[in-house]
Amino acid sequence: MKSKTDSEALKHNPEAGSSNKLIGNLLRNPENTIVYVCLFYYLVMAFIAPGFFTVNNSWNILFNLMPLMIVAVGQTFVMLGAGIDLSVTSVVAMASIIGGYLLSDMTALVEPVWLRMVMGLGAMVLAGGLIGFLNGLAVTRLGMPAFMVTLTTMILFSGTAIWLTRSQNLYLLPENFVNLTYSSLLFVPYPLLIGLIVISAAWFLLNKTLFGEWLLASGMNSKTAYLSGVPVSKTLVKAYVLSGCCAAVASILYTARLETGSPVMGQHILLDVIGAVVIGGTSLFGGVGKIHWTVVGAVFMTLLDNSLNLLGLSYFLIMIVKGLVILLAALLNLMQVRKLT
Repeated sequence: MKSKTDSEALKHNPEAGSSNKLIGNLLRNPENTIVYVCLFYYLVMAFIAPGFFTVNNSWNILFNLMPLMIVAVGQTFVMLGAGIDLSVTSVVAMASIIGGYLLSDMTALVEPVWLRMVMGLGAMVLAGGLIGFLNGLAVTRLGMPAFMVTLTTMILFSGTAIWLTRSQNLYLLPENFVNLTYSSLLFVPYPLLIGLIVISAAWFLLNKTLFGEWLLASGMNSKTAYLSGVPVSKTLVKAYVLSGCCAAVASILYTARLETGSPVMGQHILLDVIGAVVIGGTSLFGGVGKIHWTVVGAVFMTLLDNSLNLLGLSYFLIMIVKGLVILLAALLNLMQVRKLT
């Protein structure tokens, strides 16, 4: 209930009421806030960062966005279940060398090329799903903390990828695979098409299936969900499997664009992935979040990284800025949770 003073102030200054209403809407709708921030940041950088507002840079932003966004979408499923998956970078690396081994002209096991590509891409996604499955089992069946489990598997599979290749990259990938980055279907680039398919499938799973309801319930309160008949363990395992598969799909795009299978592929994207999910408004405590929030968060992280590079900042300064932005988003996330409780 407004006080008399507030009411008189609104009569004399109606614009203040609309401003307060706008601010209230922004605070209640984090996805709207980040959309406005992205637009504002893009317009500012168009004037400040040299070469930012160009066609070539726009394509560069798009191709950097797609794999990051796909990994972040998978991470969203895990964080909605009140977990975290730090192993996504090792999944990208393992999938890259598995795909590189099966696709390379030097190490290919089968011919023709189309069969080689089917086997290679299928093996990449399968490897990601298996690593996610192992993470899920360790968290749900053994009761281990998700942070410790996925940190361990990150180190384990990153080391395995380097050991298997002796730190050497795998070259001579098929031309059809390499051209995946530059080809299009009905004028839609394949990376964008793949990204749209992943987003659509993830949105459908989260909003239109029983799995989505179970995942949100498990993340909100796993004990209550279990007592209500929700198969919490199976649901969380599926979330980790989805995260692993998404990281493997992103690895396909990274490997095709760089034209090589690398044991260190994606080793620097973990901060951006976590940042995209947190900035997008997904709760750090689980149970609250949406796929399109994460997509907008990934857009912001890509714009931030691209613009800071164009401004000529060092790698360390870029990491400091990213860390501060993500810390601010985490604090806002925490404040929102406390407000609701």
